[in-house]
Amino acid sequence: MAHVQYVTDLEGPLTLNDNAFELAAHFLPNGAHFFALISRYDDVLADIVKRSGYRAGDTLKLIVPFLKAFGLCDRDLREFSRKTLKLVPGAREALRRITLQMPTFIISTSYEPYVRAVCDAFEFPFGNAYCTKISLDAYALSAQERQELLNLYNQIVERPQIGIPSGARSLEELSARDRQTVEFLDKIFWKNIWGMEIGRVLREIQPIGGPEKARALREIAQRTGIALAQTIYVGDSITDVEALELVRREGGMALAFNGNGYALRAAEFGCVSANALMLAELAEAFAQGGREHVLHRRFEQAELAVQVDDAFIARSEQMRRRLRGEAIGSLG
Repeated sequence: MAHVQYVTDLEGPLTLNDNAFELAAHFLPNGAHFFALISRYDDVLADIVKRSGYRAGDTLKLIVPFLKAFGLCDRDLREFSRKTLKLVPGAREALRRITLQMPTFIISTSYEPYVRAVCDAFEFPFGNAYCTKISLDAYALSAQERQELLNLYNQIVERPQIGIPSGARSLEELSARDRQTVEFLDKIFWKNIWGMEIGRVLREIQPIGGPEKARALREIAQRTGIALAQTIYVGDSITDVEALELVRREGGMALAFNGNGYALRAAEFGCVSANALMLAELAEAFAQGGREHVLHRRFEQAELAVQVDDAFIARSEQMRRRLRGEAIGSLG
C-alpha cells in the first residue's frame, strides 16, 4: 500500500455528540436555544463578516463566561463527557482498521476533557489528538461579574434564532431583526464581556477550528514526513473548511462525511452513510491507489459524490440530522 496518513474531525465522523451544545443544554436554562444562537452568530462572524482574528468554532470560547456563571467546573466537563459519549455506528471498528494500516490523527474543536474521553473509549493515543485546551477552574469569577453575566444571559435567550440565507455573503442579506441581534451580540461579547476580568477567556482560550485545523494538519505532515498529497482529511462542518480546502489544493483526499453545506462546498468528495465503516473502506481504497482509485471504485453501503450539488447537500444534511438529532444536525 502507498505511504498515506488519515486525519479526521471527531464530532460527526466518529461521534454523534456536539459536546459543547450538550453541556449548554444540560447545565444552562434554555441552554439549547442559547448555544444554537451563539453558534449561528459564530457562523455569521466566520463566514459572512469574516471578522479579523475570529475563527469558525470560537463559539467554544464565547460560551465559557456563561458556563462559569452557572457554576460549572472542570470535573463537570470530565464527568459529563464520559457519561454522554455516543459513537457513530461502526466508528470503533473503522478507526481500528484505519490505525492498523496508517498513521492516524484527530483534529477536533471540542474541549480537551471530551476528546480525552473519546480517546479512552477508542483506545486511541491522546498524543495524536489536537483539541481545544480549557480549564474552567483556572478562571476566577467575582459575585458582581457573575450577576452581570446572568443578566446578559437572560437578555440573550430572549432573542430569536438568527436566520442565514443560503449563500449569503454580506450582513445586508440578513433580515433587519437578525442584523440587530448580531449588533447586540457584538456589544455583549466585544464590549461588555471583553471589559470584564472574565473577558480574559476571549483572549486566552484558542479553539482549534478553521485556520487552526489547517495549521495542525501542516504540523502533522511535519511530524510524519507524509505529504498532504498523501493525506486523507475527513470533516463535516464549518470548522473543517480550511483543512478540507488545504488538502484539496495539495492533491490529497478532502472528504466531507455526512457534512453540511459548509464542509461539502470545501471538500472534493462527499459521502453520505449511516455507518462509519465506510470511512475505513475509503481510506483503504486511497492507500491502494490514491484519489483515482477512490474515484473508480464502487461502494455499496454509501453514496459517494465528487460533483456536489444542492440535492446531494440536502441528502447529506438529512442523514446528519437523522444520526445526530435535529438540534445538533442543524448546527453549522
